Amino acid sequence: MAEHDFRYTLLRPEHTLIECRALTPGRYQVTGNGGAIRAGDTLLVTLKGSRDLSMRLTVDKVRHLISPPGQWVATAAGPNFRELSILNWQVNCDNCGVQLDFEFAVDPSLGEAARAPAAEARIRELHWQSLDGRHLCPKCQ
Repeated sequence: MAEHDFRYTLLRPEHTLIECRALTPGRYQVTGNGGAIRAGDTLLVTLKGSRDLSMRLTVDKVRHLISPPGQWVATAAGPNFRELSILNWQVNCDNCGVQLDFEFAVDPSLGEAARAPAAEARIRELHWQSLDGRHLCPKCQ
């Protein structure tokens, strides 16, 4: 099982993502070119509308197309979003004052209560620490 990186920042003409669309919540259809994709592989794809967020998809089935050569269509499992919103937030380190401007994804159908946990999860992914409402950058931890 291999991991294939199709994020926007890494696109190469011989290894590109053509389309990624949701079939149902948690199920996706992905069309790409190159990469020798197989069932069980993991795909990293950029979230539409984001500058740096991506999601991991696990390939269930893949069909390699004859024309154009190298193109494939796969069905994959991934995050279970009914809807998807990309939000921008900022936090400051409570020790040194450095600011983190970040994006995070949240399902708006879950309401306002889902925003803070999604933001906190993203802050942890960026190696910041949150303790009792205080935020610490990686240098100050």
